[in-house]
Amino acid sequence: MRVIAGISKGMRLKSPKGLETRPTTDRVKESIFSMINPYIIDSVVLDLFSGTGSLGIEALSRGAEKAYFVDCNKNSIKVIKENIAYTRLEEKSTVLFCDAHRAIKELALGTNKIDIIFMDPPYLKGLIIPSIDAIEKEEILNKEGIILVEHDLKDSLPEYIGKFMKRKEKKYGNTLITIYAKEA
Repeated sequence: MRVIAGISKGMRLKSPKGLETRPTTDRVKESIFSMINPYIIDSVVLDLFSGTGSLGIEALSRGAEKAYFVDCNKNSIKVIKENIAYTRLEEKSTVLFCDAHRAIKELALGTNKIDIIFMDPPYLKGLIIPSIDAIEKEEILNKEGIILVEHDLKDSLPEYIGKFMKRKEKKYGNTLITIYAKEA
């Protein structure tokens, strides 16, 4: 697993030992960023269920202004911090060791709205819809912001979750990438 483009291009990222995380493959990551490239420059991103920090680090490498990394696994937090330090992106990074809902509530207290939210939760655990509901309730996403969800093919998502509408969906093997944005 590596950073694909930008100032940290080619740098290899660590992954926690064991099967607790399922890092996004380089192929899927490349596709994700080709879909959202116009949104990246100067954006504020949230990497929920961060795992390795790969998606947030990729966004920073490509020109995002700030990234929040959230995970509730101690080993993942250690690896995220190591990856951020290795890519020399500490000044633009904030790491939160807590669950997604607590992080969303904490971020709602700040003044920065989020432009892009990456969600790559453990597959088939029912975490996607409650997390998007919390994002809507706490109003942390800019009105033009997007939520990008990486999920299992078996985890079918509805056209609407609250005020968020499915804008795009792409399949990569057993993985789906679904993008939600507020209804126009």
